[in-house]
Amino acid sequence: MRVRFAPSPTGYLHLGNARTALFNYLLARQQKGAFVLRIEDTDRERSRPEFERMILEDLQWLGLDWDEGPDRGGPHAPYRQSERIQAYRERVDWLISEGKAYHCYCSFEELEGMRREQTSRKESPRYDNRCRELTAAQKAAYQREGRRPTVRFRIPDRSLTFFDLIRGDITFDTSLMGDLIIMKSDGLPSFHLAVVLDDIDMEISHVVRGEDHISNTPRHILLFEAFNRKPPSFAHMAMTLGPDGKRLSKRHGATSVRELRNQGYLPEALFNYLALLGWGINDDQEVFSRQELI
Repeated sequence: MRVRFAPSPTGYLHLGNARTALFNYLLARQQKGAFVLRIEDTDRERSRPEFERMILEDLQWLGLDWDEGPDRGGPHAPYRQSERIQAYRERVDWLISEGKAYHCYCSFEELEGMRREQTSRKESPRYDNRCRELTAAQKAAYQREGRRPTVRFRIPDRSLTFFDLIRGDITFDTSLMGDLIIMKSDGLPSFHLAVVLDDIDMEISHVVRGEDHISNTPRHILLFEAFNRKPPSFAHMAMTLGPDGKRLSKRHGATSVRELRNQGYLPEALFNYLALLGWGINDDQEVFSRQELI
């Protein structure tokens, strides 16, 4: 078993993300597998080295040790997406050569107009695939206008069912999705492309993440298949919410590990508390050792 935790260094380690990291860690240790830490830092405007350093510090403070990562290397290095850009671009070029992806010249304004029209017709907003079959002359005309294209992945129309290890079978109609941007106009990969290629290259066997990613999973499975790879097993955990049932935010109090750490909470207490969110046992035991939780 190989699992991973992939935070973005755009802020402090959020409690919801810390819980996801914790369950990946516990699962890897229970199964005597590998817990991989990688950094999703392709957001050049918001990613900061100091946030990466603090995320690593807070994970270590919480007691989560990883087997491979940016600070200790491993057989699948590098573990920062910013150091893997060329590999992403080469894979995108291959998808284009195979007819599985294409250049899209739509402007932001055109895409917004498309969404407004679809919303006015009470349709789910999605890209209408208008650039799928552009002629060479049309592409040349867009290039003369100075348009910088994105690259979109062709989403095949089909019914796709995957088995979620927590929720069972989940089915999607992919014809409702629209073709997916996998490379932005600045030459950087989208989240969807990078996460799939990282999981392939790092041989991730199980993806354990929040339920907000359920709608991304069919897209990711299609990308795995486009690269002729078997998708990993997926498990989508419930979100960490406030007492009002809404996503954790400042109105609920501290939302990051760093804040609770600065308030004097003990790492063992937070480890135990996060581990017990979302499940219970039949007796009155509230405190577990690390080995018991594993």
